[in-house]
Amino acid sequence: MRGGNLGQVALPRRRRAEDPMRAFDSLPPVLRRWLSEAALPWSPASCRRIWQAARARGESPEAALARLQRAEAQALARIGAEPRSP
Repeated sequence: MRGGNLGQVALPRRRRAEDPMRAFDSLPPVLRRWLSEAALPWSPASCRRIWQAARARGESPEAALARLQRAEAQALARIGAEPRSP
């Protein structure tokens, strides 16, 4: 059995064009913390895309994190899994 959040859901794994560790390290610290505690195996690129879109709209870091939480809850609902409590 795989450890961490990769073994929690039956989502397909994908190859990434960029080095995932380098992409993770380039994220803001608050986003890295959220990603490390996420229920799903998010890619740094998808998190960065949501984060940057929220910040471009003038949202605070807390609002951007709330947007990520909602996206994760929607993804969990699609696959029929229960969201983790914060």
